[in-house]
Amino acid sequence: MTLTAPSPAAAGREPAARGRLPGELPSIHALLICADLPGLALSAENGQLTGDGPEGFYQSGRRLLSRCHVRVAGREPVAVQGRLVSAGRARFMGVVRTPGGAGPDPEVVVERLRDADGTERITLRSSARRTLRLRMEIGLGTDLADLGAVAAGRPGPELSASVHASGLRWSAGGAQAVVTSDPPPVDAIASAGLLRWEIELLPGASRTVELRVRTDRRARPPVRAGGGPLSEAAAEGDDPRVRELMRTSLDDLRALLMRDPRNPADTYLAAGVPWRCGLAPAEALWAARMTLPLGTRLAASTLRALARTQRTGGGPEHGRIPGPFRDAGPHLPPSCTGIEATLAFPVVLAEARRWGLAEQDVEELLPAAERCLMWLRGAAGDDGCLPEPGPGGPRRVETWAHAHRAAVLGADLLAACGRPGAEGWREWAAVTRRRFREDFWIDDRAGGRPAAARIAGGRLVPHLGGATAHLLDTGLLGGGGQAPGLLDKVQTEQVARLLSGPAMDSGWGLRSLGSREPGHNPFGHRGGAVRVHETAVAVAGLAAAGYEREAAALLRGVLDAAAVFGNRLPEMYAGEQRTTGSLPVPHPAACRPAAVSAAAGVHLLTALAGIRPDAPAGTVALFPMRGAPLGAVQFSGLRVAGEPFGVRISRLGLGMIEEAAGALQLGG
Repeated sequence: MTLTAPSPAAAGREPAARGRLPGELPSIHALLICADLPGLALSAENGQLTGDGPEGFYQSGRRLLSRCHVRVAGREPVAVQGRLVSAGRARFMGVVRTPGGAGPDPEVVVERLRDADGTERITLRSSARRTLRLRMEIGLGTDLADLGAVAAGRPGPELSASVHASGLRWSAGGAQAVVTSDPPPVDAIASAGLLRWEIELLPGASRTVELRVRTDRRARPPVRAGGGPLSEAAAEGDDPRVRELMRTSLDDLRALLMRDPRNPADTYLAAGVPWRCGLAPAEALWAARMTLPLGTRLAASTLRALARTQRTGGGPEHGRIPGPFRDAGPHLPPSCTGIEATLAFPVVLAEARRWGLAEQDVEELLPAAERCLMWLRGAAGDDGCLPEPGPGGPRRVETWAHAHRAAVLGADLLAACGRPGAEGWREWAAVTRRRFREDFWIDDRAGGRPAAARIAGGRLVPHLGGATAHLLDTGLLGGGGQAPGLLDKVQTEQVARLLSGPAMDSGWGLRSLGSREPGHNPFGHRGGAVRVHETAVAVAGLAAAGYEREAAALLRGVLDAAAVFGNRLPEMYAGEQRTTGSLPVPHPAACRPAAVSAAAGVHLLTALAGIRPDAPAGTVALFPMRGAPLGAVQFSGLRVAGEPFGVRISRLGLGMIEEAAGALQLGG
């Protein structure tokens, strides 16, 4: 979980603040997070912003308001409920007993509707039989801190305010924040950061005060304001969790959409809120790929945005998409996400074409995909696997899977577009498969396992982790066919057994490192926590390989966890073993929402239908999970070949297309 908020580098140059260790992020699992990027609001469940921790309103990575504390009739409302209404709005309810009230029942309800765009509506409702005259005070404050400084525990002191129009203003270092109110307050006290109203409430009446937080920095409008690239899809089924997971996943995906600063017409998904509100190339591509059933527009714009960052000009870096390093668990050094993104680029383009990406978009992006393949050819070793940067860099199992997939789907793409080199890539992939099966498989009495990596000197690292799931993700070819995989039939069966075993399946999803491996940590990013998108990759891969029972068990576990998390799946949660009566345990600092976990919700559900289109050939094939693990399920508003697509899977596991482009024929 790499921090990509503004100015994160300072976290490593100064001593830890407020008792936190270097690199430690504030706990956010108990906060309500409203996102509509570039706007963001982090709140405790009682709705009061106190100025402590990461709470506050943010825009474009700067905290505009850290304190917003409401008092009514001299008292703080008693919080009774705080919940998300949507990805970008939270609703808080509190009650107040007035001084003249008789009996134990509160007579005033305080409702706060807080939006990620910097708006808050505070409504007082009276159930008293008499007219109430109440003083409402709101204490406001800010430090105008960058999100990176907040994450590092060094936000700075609260700034002094000045009265401005119908509210207060703060400024520092060339930045400013202004809070205005409607109606204006009776008093605005800058020295105390206080706004005050005298409110009269007739019996049964209500009064609303609206606060707006803004800055002088002009922010790009949210993508949803001008229409977004994702279709208005919906899912229904015998299991009600199907509808809620699809709805929430789509809501979160739209909240994470960002405009490319180089070309605002293009959008991509930010990695996650609150710590990664920027472009993470590999994860943006993973999310775009998993949401192809919602249309190809997101994939196209993400690919264009990343093509602008691609390194050109010759040399060993020519064709590589840059990306940061990230933690790789207790047994291996950090991995290079730029390698992963470079290998994913031709894959996403090839599969987007199968889903119906316009030929002009394919032609525009094809040169960048060819440069990615050119880089792969130059960077791969004699065994066909890519080493990580640096002397003696390890060869990782997931990188081998990514490179093989790029070669096979890249060859398919080149051949379809009439470009040279396809046969050479097919031969390269065949050699890579043979060498993997011979050199990267560890035989043992239990049936063997793929190595996690090969390190300097040729030693194989035997640890079993969630990255193994990528060996089952082969990719979509023409006619609804799947690409060949690195594993043979016996090895595939063994991997399916390993992934579904108790060491890997926590009961809530796939662990990133098996519980029996040395160094296992249920809270480790890649050391034992459940990473949702890896589980989604495993479910789809197992189902495609014919191991539906194993796929269904993992699918049910994630859906059970999603229900506990309000169907907003975090990027990860603890890999604690599920027991009778237990609940999934949050990771304290995990992003939520996160692009890959929200996209994984879509991927998990559409895996039930097994939709495999070939739009250029005018066909679509269905390979539904025959066991119908969630009963009957129906999808509407998907998109294939640029047109609405609907499909229904019966309780018997039979697939029926209910809406499709007129020229699209059922194949497979």
